[in-house]
Amino acid sequence: MTKPDAQYQPARAWGIASLLFLFMAVNFVDKTVVGLLAVPMMEDLKLTPQEFGLVGSSFFWLFSIAGVIGGFVSNRVATTGMLLVMAVAWSVFQLPMALSSSLAVLIISRVLLGIAEGPSFPVAVHACYKWFPSERRNVPVTVFSQGAGVGLLLAGIGIPLITEHWGWRANFYLLAIVGIAWAVLWLVFGGEGKIGAENATAGAGSHQPPLPYRRLLLDRTVLGCFLLHFVAFLCLALTLTWLPAYLQRGLGFTNIQSGRIYAIIVAVGVPAAVLVSWISQRMLSRGASSRVARGVFSAILLVVSGLAFMSLMSELLPTASRIVAIALAVSLSPVIYSLGPAMLAEVTPGAQRGAVLAIDNSIASFAGVGAPILMGYYVQHLGGAAGYHMGFAVCGVMMVLGGLVSAWMIDPERSMRTIGGTQDFSQPTPA
Repeated sequence: MTKPDAQYQPARAWGIASLLFLFMAVNFVDKTVVGLLAVPMMEDLKLTPQEFGLVGSSFFWLFSIAGVIGGFVSNRVATTGMLLVMAVAWSVFQLPMALSSSLAVLIISRVLLGIAEGPSFPVAVHACYKWFPSERRNVPVTVFSQGAGVGLLLAGIGIPLITEHWGWRANFYLLAIVGIAWAVLWLVFGGEGKIGAENATAGAGSHQPPLPYRRLLLDRTVLGCFLLHFVAFLCLALTLTWLPAYLQRGLGFTNIQSGRIYAIIVAVGVPAAVLVSWISQRMLSRGASSRVARGVFSAILLVVSGLAFMSLMSELLPTASRIVAIALAVSLSPVIYSLGPAMLAEVTPGAQRGAVLAIDNSIASFAGVGAPILMGYYVQHLGGAAGYHMGFAVCGVMMVLGGLVSAWMIDPERSMRTIGGTQDFSQPTPA
């Protein structure tokens, strides 16, 4: 059982987590706005499904590279300033989307936004970890991660209404204002924590020396976490870009109706994600190994999510059941976003944690490059709902396979013995 960290300030730490919650909300509204505007943008700008898939995919073209660079920078630069710069950049890059009708400009704007958002989640996790000791990290990371869900919920309700009254371009002006507003809040209330994994090594106050990155990145637990995150990101990329269009063109709902259904699906996912993270932390506190409570548990939920997507191929499935299947997949697959970083932090020295988290996020983001384009191909060539169902089913197959392989690979306790991780978190101090 680890001793409480003397630098832990619960009220201040949770204040930072709350600001990061808002940060993730803005981040995911930025990500999903194009998906929610798919139909009006395609109609107004005369875009084919494949061209729109290209716009959706372009966000992720340099996302991964920016994420890796940002992660290495976060090892040496204060996360407070990095988060501030990113938020301001997000606001600036919304404006060309509102002002232009050129496909090239839309793509360039999304590429630049992807660069600015690439490091956002790993840097936010790294920033949060500086405020919470290791045995208390599951829940705050999960909680602030749900800012993403709340952002999607607000987007699902608000963006169709804004579009209905002021047109689709008004959404990008509003997002530019919101990004600046968050930056002002962070400038006033943000701060840099002092707790690091390097300060909490196995009951000692000493700093753990860095490990060769080849040794870290070829570890089976690290690779298993990367794989789980990648297949989970397939789900995220498809739903962000194509779910609203599927609800309208595949299932026949109106723009307003599809936004509300989208919001309901997201609303179900927010408490579900917090619940599964709490279950994992409860398993740890009752003596379960990290391999079981974090690794196998995450893999099982990814397999269930994949099977839910695969069920959409059934022609006998009624509309309501299709919505339930999508909600199940969207609710369960994000578990790796909170449990994955916790496992990576177990086997990674604190001085290298930011870089490894960024590499993890960047590898996962490659799913966002291909998934929207692949779905656009199926929609354009198979036509109607069949194209959407094929795209979701292919994603589901990959999620099932990835979950099964990762369940075998992930073993943080073994990795800590073989590569020399930070400490054993399998017996944490109860939160």
